[in-house]
Amino acid sequence: MSVTPVSSSAPESSSAPESPVPAPLHLAVALDGAGWHPAAWREPVARPRELLTAAYWTDLVTEAERGLLDFVTIEDALGLQSSAFTEPDDRTDQVRGRLDAVLIAARVAPLTRHIGVVPTVVATHTEPFHLSKAIATLDYVSTGRAGLRVQVSARPNEAAHFGRRTVPPIRWEDYDTPAVQETVAELFDEAADYVEVVRRLWDSWEDDAEIRSVATGRFIDRDKLHYIDFEGRHFSVKGPSITPRPPQGQPIVSALAHAPLPYRLVARSADIGYVTPHDAGQARAIVEEIRAEQRAAGRADETLHIFGDLVVFLDDDPAEAAARRERLDALAGEPYTSDARIFTGNPAQLADLLQELQAAGLSGFRLRPAVAGHDLPAITRGLVPELQRRGIFRQAYEATILRGLLGLARPANRYAAAAATA
Repeated sequence: MSVTPVSSSAPESSSAPESPVPAPLHLAVALDGAGWHPAAWREPVARPRELLTAAYWTDLVTEAERGLLDFVTIEDALGLQSSAFTEPDDRTDQVRGRLDAVLIAARVAPLTRHIGVVPTVVATHTEPFHLSKAIATLDYVSTGRAGLRVQVSARPNEAAHFGRRTVPPIRWEDYDTPAVQETVAELFDEAADYVEVVRRLWDSWEDDAEIRSVATGRFIDRDKLHYIDFEGRHFSVKGPSITPRPPQGQPIVSALAHAPLPYRLVARSADIGYVTPHDAGQARAIVEEIRAEQRAAGRADETLHIFGDLVVFLDDDPAEAAARRERLDALAGEPYTSDARIFTGNPAQLADLLQELQAAGLSGFRLRPAVAGHDLPAITRGLVPELQRRGIFRQAYEATILRGLLGLARPANRYAAAAATA
């Protein structure tokens, strides 16, 4: 091998410009039953008889933690799973029925040490006071690793479970009409109020409100519990909470967004938004739109993560991933489609795609395993090592709470700050 001599006229300290160090990315997985493909439960690794057991969910979350992922989200809804847009279908060849996501999270959290647990909660029809208490409790149970994914419900059959209101049927082809947009805007405005109430209730106890002094006989300092006195179109909540301020101060709030109205909810209310771009150009446009909404909401100085959602069929051999997808489609009786981009290939190809989308402004990704029993281990044992080799994913957990993993500071208590100012 020949070596080109260095010119003697060059200063000894000169060197070639260093390549920019790639920014680390955040990685989460979205867990839904046997997997996101409707025929996933028919795969040999799917464990369909165990879907309603604690052991099944514990195994999934501990596998995700083995891969050093930031957090898992757990899907939920107020009605049975359905392939229809607004009403349940009559299919019996797909998974129907699920456990409560918050209760799953509470069960698996004590069995893990580092990974965040983020259950899905439905703001429509439910009470923010109850939810704030549940997530605060989850934050205590997990020692600071809780969050929530807030979503709305636009299905008439789900409204009928509660009987408090009616929701008009919405057809996808009518989504952009003024009447439907008015209904959807109302649902997302309600969700924004819901999150605001939940956040205020988390702050309604100051961090040092509990004195626990046996000598003086004082357990709490009543002056450090605060009425939130929220008055809005959808809720009137007095407070305070009955649960002390969570370990994180404010557990993580996240939401899935596909269009301007949910983008606004993310910008106003969330710490993480999940979006569904199908290429880098679309990702860049979505990020710009959310950042503009963030500035309009007065949150320009706050960290707001924007994660890209992808469904993944992941194998060492791309041909095997494609064949597996074709086999599942045949079992389902139709090609699988999704709101998110569907990736079929190997870990190196997926890593290339993630870096391309990251360069468009995304700070992380929420991957949806097509078959949980197959694609989740493929993520943790195939994709993660590939990302580590590229220097863009952690080698070990660097924080003990979820906000720390995401680079978010523990926020000050709004009521304590207001009292100090007064």
